[in-house]
Amino acid sequence: MPIPAEAFFLPPGTAGTLQSRIRSMVVQGVLAGRLRPGDKMPSSRGLAAHLGVSRITVTLAYADLVSSDYLSARGRSGYFVSDTAPRAPEFPSSPARDEGVDFTALTGARFSGLARLAKPEDWERYPYPFIYGQADAALFDHQNWRACALRALGRRDFAALTSDYYERDDPMLIEHVLRSILPRRGIAARAEEVLLTLGAQNALWIAAQVLLGAGRRAVVENPGYPGLRAILEPSGTEVVAVDVDANGLPPERIPAGADVVFTTASHQCPTNATMPVARRVALLDAAARQGFVIVEDDYEFEMSFLKPVSPALKSLDREGRVIYAGSFSKSIFPGLRLGYLVGSPSFIAEARALRALVLRHPPGHIQRTVAYFLADGHYDALINRMRVAFRRRRQVMEEALAEQGLSMAGQGGFGGSSIWMRAGDGVDTEVLAARLRGEGVLIEAGRAFFHPARVSRQHYRLAYSSIAPSRIPEGIARIAHALGQVRQG
Repeated sequence: MPIPAEAFFLPPGTAGTLQSRIRSMVVQGVLAGRLRPGDKMPSSRGLAAHLGVSRITVTLAYADLVSSDYLSARGRSGYFVSDTAPRAPEFPSSPARDEGVDFTALTGARFSGLARLAKPEDWERYPYPFIYGQADAALFDHQNWRACALRALGRRDFAALTSDYYERDDPMLIEHVLRSILPRRGIAARAEEVLLTLGAQNALWIAAQVLLGAGRRAVVENPGYPGLRAILEPSGTEVVAVDVDANGLPPERIPAGADVVFTTASHQCPTNATMPVARRVALLDAAARQGFVIVEDDYEFEMSFLKPVSPALKSLDREGRVIYAGSFSKSIFPGLRLGYLVGSPSFIAEARALRALVLRHPPGHIQRTVAYFLADGHYDALINRMRVAFRRRRQVMEEALAEQGLSMAGQGGFGGSSIWMRAGDGVDTEVLAARLRGEGVLIEAGRAFFHPARVSRQHYRLAYSSIAPSRIPEGIARIAHALGQVRQG
């Protein structure tokens, strides 16, 4: 007797084509032992009728399962679970155990206890997600990315896909970074001056590990990127926070004895202030006089759509004092986790050795896919599409904010993908954010961006990278309404 078709169902909300979902349903049944070797499967006609799909969809899924040895076809008798089908190993159930080690005391919660931005994993279900760093599927070039990924999987690129590069990177991608990406920032570099990383966060971590440690002093911006503070605090480095102004980090406020100064000169995080060229020159002069190194986090330079982009600090560097960190994660998609460091060969050599100890190199297939995406011009087309979309969203956002009388704290005159806001005296934006979540609105409270000794609870960030323009006015109206309620009570 065949297994009845009614025993099969497609869980709602699962991703993939109908054919792939049917295949996954059968595979999971075989691996879990619910479908055993020799069991007869429902007919393709019967299963198709039960699932409400076409018969050809089930037939193709069955054929794929036969080729993978999950099913076997026996002439006119139908399809059966293969006698040699893979099986998941059977493990005894694991009882709950009491922890015999107090790991909280042992580790001191040095990492889990650090302040960080809270972003819900299910942000996509919220109708008004003003959260930073998420991609909009409507803007992404799925077709050409898929073509580049498939090309990188081909036999011609087998070595790039499977080889262990040890400490090296994909030369094709490095070449495109040198010839296409860095020149946009005015940076001329050689291959030995570039190291690929797993995103900008990993780039900052590597730079901090190489340059800092106990007994050294780092200067960071306040408010500033919370992820950087999380890197520095457990390292034993003395961290000095310098308040930024409308033009970013003031060089004259950098204290004596600094070893490394971290700055987001092009798009200050989170205020979006852009450091003028004259101040950039002054910062480089201060570095030469005081003997410190600058780490330039240029995380969003591609999103300068309101005015021509300013030259990177690295492009003005004549002494090799600037370590430049860039990322493809903001411009392509955040899950890519691919970035790069640019610095003097001696620094990159040390950074490369450290990276080799931790992860060898980013996956070869990802590197080659990005190389093709750049080579074929898809990256430039994507950037142009994002700039047009973000310009429109920015305009809608500013009009809605003006209509509701909400106050911007940072202008971000060159673009970007967010606006830094001030809620006003007496408003705790963490309370505001919690209230708004119940209204379907996500914002980022500003407390995490500030140094713990100089916390402000009145600021918040609104991003527009992942929200449709049509939803912005209503979302801003809900923020204004919730602000009024918080102020009243």
